[in-house]
Amino acid sequence: MKPIISVFLLSLLFLPFSNLKTEKKFKPTFTTSKKTTHKIPEGQEYTFGYLEVLENRNKPNGNTIKLPVYIFKSRSKNPKPDPILYTVGGPGYTSMRSSKYMKYYQYLDDRDFILFEQRGTQYAEPSLDCPEWAQAIYASNQPNFDSTKTDSLFQNAAKECSERLRRKGIDLNSYTTNHIAADINDLMNVLEIEEYNLLTMSYSTKIGQVLLRDYPDKIRSVVMDSPLPMEVNYDEESVSNLLASLDKLFDDCETDTNCNASFPNIKSRFIAYLEEKTNNPLEVQVENPENGKLETFYLKGEDLISVFSNASTGDVPNIPFEINKLLNNDLTSVKEQLSYLFQSPGKGIGTGMRLSVWCAEETPFNSQEKIMLETNRYPEVKGLSPAVFDKEVCAIWGVKNVSEIENMAVKSDVPVLLISGEYDESTPVRWAEAMTKNLTNSYHLIFNGWKHGPTTNWGNPCAMQAANDFFNNPTAEPKPACFAQIRRPEFKTE
Repeated sequence: MKPIISVFLLSLLFLPFSNLKTEKKFKPTFTTSKKTTHKIPEGQEYTFGYLEVLENRNKPNGNTIKLPVYIFKSRSKNPKPDPILYTVGGPGYTSMRSSKYMKYYQYLDDRDFILFEQRGTQYAEPSLDCPEWAQAIYASNQPNFDSTKTDSLFQNAAKECSERLRRKGIDLNSYTTNHIAADINDLMNVLEIEEYNLLTMSYSTKIGQVLLRDYPDKIRSVVMDSPLPMEVNYDEESVSNLLASLDKLFDDCETDTNCNASFPNIKSRFIAYLEEKTNNPLEVQVENPENGKLETFYLKGEDLISVFSNASTGDVPNIPFEINKLLNNDLTSVKEQLSYLFQSPGKGIGTGMRLSVWCAEETPFNSQEKIMLETNRYPEVKGLSPAVFDKEVCAIWGVKNVSEIENMAVKSDVPVLLISGEYDESTPVRWAEAMTKNLTNSYHLIFNGWKHGPTTNWGNPCAMQAANDFFNNPTAEPKPACFAQIRRPEFKTE
């Protein structure tokens, strides 16, 4: 018996091509807009607009998203042809706030400067805000909160935010580093830029690494300020990194004649103090500005170490002095910090994007055994979790795990400048040092006495100058005169 061909299938073979439905391919676009995210100071030339791309590139007929972009014109009459693209860290922070401060950016002396907003952040459309999470943070920080309910509080917040965003049709799986890197590549193609430079910081250095791996052709050079390596499991060692950075500062105080004389044995005394308060919490009473009542907080070592962890580079010279105040039961600074906890909760701006990135890219590669060990390893901060988000929260957030390649080191011979702050507990110096092995055409500058994000230190723009020097000549290690003049901090003693 001869095979029978379906009449329906046979008819399709002879349909004219004009009757067949073809899937229209979406093309990214950049559309200028007179309405900007911020008021730009007079005298600064710029173009503002929105890059429109697919939310999910595997769905050509699916949702599109809009990402704000500033293109600031160089102050030079003859600017170099390769602009700099900058996007900030987080994940979840906005890049747009920098738009008001371009007069301080040395990069514009030589090139155009592109400010790019990552998908899911504050001024992107949509923005993945989670006010539910902000409310949970606020509630957990109140003095009468039952700490046994912490886990359920944040799990419920993740559930409510996730469900609300999904009801809006948002695909939470599409807010990851890979998608952001593809957005930047699309922008370069739409703007017909043949070659560009990347300025990245903290989390966005991961975006830079993905771009080097997947879209290297247009990249001339990259600056990675406070780099976060792809292959690092941040949550497994964040407490160790914090204590190692604090230890480095104490060592510098002890080798400083004035600091050591004013605060003898400060390291051992502070560690013992933190351990004692972990077992017997410090009672602190603070006036609630809402009703004038005194509220009581009980602080453990994991709370009190914020004297160091909350400090910026500009605060570093005061850290031993502030620790000594605490050891002498002077709680003025502690009370000032606690008073901020009574402020109304924020909007959780970008928190959904942060959850999607972390739960898809970091949590899947974590060892829960190592996280538990890290949480209980150090008696002085016992109970301080190293994890940005608990695995239970990520399970509720419900995004897909990225592939294993996203947890592997990136190799590249594109010129890269790595910049570290010596006291940076978030992205320690040793991480950048390890990256130089795979970035074969790289240089590494360590800023003594500085913390996270040296290129954003407005009090001393030396790291910015080093970055700009590198963009102007990426084949040589930048050696600005200011860098050689940086010394360890002069610690305040009275």
